[in-house]
Amino acid sequence: MTETVWWKRGTVYQVYPRSFQDSDGDGVGDLAGITARLDYLAWLGVDAVWISPVYPSPMADYGYDVADYCGIDPLFGTLADFDQLVSEAHRRKLKVILDFVPNHSSVAHPWFAEARASRDNPRRDWYIWRDPGPDGGPPNNWLSNFGGPAWTLDPTTGQYYYHAFLREQPDLNWRNPAVRAAMYDALRFWLERGVDGFRVDVIWHLIKDESFRDNPANPHFAEHLPEINRFHQVYSADRPEVLDVIAEMRAVLRAYGERVLIGEIYLPLERLMAYYGADLSGADMPFNFQLIQTPWRADAVRELVENYEAGLPEGGWPNWVLGNHDQPRIAARIGEDQARIAAMLLLTLRGTPTLYYGDELGLGHVPIPEDRVRDPWEINEPGHGRDPERTPMQWEPGPQAGFSAAEPWLPLSPDHATRNVECLQDVPGSILTLYRRLLALRREHDALAVGSYRTIALGLPDILAYERGAGEARLRVILNFGTAAHEIPLPENEAWTILLSSRGGRAGERGAGRIRLGGAEGLILMQS
Repeated sequence: MTETVWWKRGTVYQVYPRSFQDSDGDGVGDLAGITARLDYLAWLGVDAVWISPVYPSPMADYGYDVADYCGIDPLFGTLADFDQLVSEAHRRKLKVILDFVPNHSSVAHPWFAEARASRDNPRRDWYIWRDPGPDGGPPNNWLSNFGGPAWTLDPTTGQYYYHAFLREQPDLNWRNPAVRAAMYDALRFWLERGVDGFRVDVIWHLIKDESFRDNPANPHFAEHLPEINRFHQVYSADRPEVLDVIAEMRAVLRAYGERVLIGEIYLPLERLMAYYGADLSGADMPFNFQLIQTPWRADAVRELVENYEAGLPEGGWPNWVLGNHDQPRIAARIGEDQARIAAMLLLTLRGTPTLYYGDELGLGHVPIPEDRVRDPWEINEPGHGRDPERTPMQWEPGPQAGFSAAEPWLPLSPDHATRNVECLQDVPGSILTLYRRLLALRREHDALAVGSYRTIALGLPDILAYERGAGEARLRVILNFGTAAHEIPLPENEAWTILLSSRGGRAGERGAGRIRLGGAEGLILMQS
């Protein structure tokens, strides 16, 4: 096959470091904890680990408020711990992808301390400052993604600074060449330490409208939605000049060989495609979150996949995501039976899949008592918090599920005594076994890793079926989004063998003419 670049054939596994493994007994995960669990990731069969931010930070947004782009927060360890993690990961043939947060820093970053010191400070233009509006209030109607105005008045200088998120996260001015140069140096710092790529946080936010025009009102806004939805973010994000910045980032990475640039982008498909860049000069993978946002129905998912495939630019590589640290877990959204279907979908569609830690255990919604809430968004806008999808990984039936010797920073799921790696890893029908087998099949069959895709029309509304092919090999994936069983027709004069059922137990079963599909069951068939 021609698609030999590691990130095209591979799978990415996201670790939220506070919640993966605590090695020092403070109830918070750390780098040494991740290193201690690398054998698990190798056993599971993933190819790369993406680590959410571990930079020095006051933790107003749990690491997404960076105070130093070239260091490690003591909560997580040291630079030596990070180097050890990279070395041990590479020894196991695992790639390491680091989260990069260039849109905003922390108010505690020395750059911002200088910028706010006076209007004529050399670093003033490293951030975005505006005079008050005519009424003395904010300069325009831009809102924070975490609720309230996106502008905070600095009394020392009498100007407002812009923050797309918390007031503790002032946005950097990416129109300033000095900012770009400093951030590219930060990328090089980590590339020199062996990092294999970056997931770039809110990459579509980096450039703002030069005239700071008001965003237009959203006529479809409803009160149950986060406040940010009151306006369409036309001028505060997704500006065309951002593509030039991304091309520059990509050029920095390309000087180091096969390093991957992944962009976090929550945009409709037609806008998402622009982030591949002219002649593929943009992000290698603009993150495709459409599965998270699409209704969980066979017809809706089928239409999404076909539209996404049709919209890809020539040579653009697809990718798929089912969950992350900002979204309710897939099992919480659709239930565990369908979470198995979702796993089979994620790991058999064309393109690079990204898994979120704990989804392979079927972790669902974890209730967070009011006194345990940590997410600043939940504090600002109750009902929109992200704590339930950030709870600790569950390793064993013992105290604190093997995550820590102390009480974890967030609660475990109520069923942690049975929903953990130790209890599920050797059970033939478990969801963990399903994930591991799916990952193994991707490695065994080029058709799944890099093969072609085509939809198969069966005329059954609850069924999504498609074929993956490579050379003469053909595999069929049949997914039941409903609860009723079906007899699925197969091509005449062809014999097919089940490689895997989402429920387990049917491998090797043969079908000719038709095959039985249970309710909420998924099958992978190979022509035999």
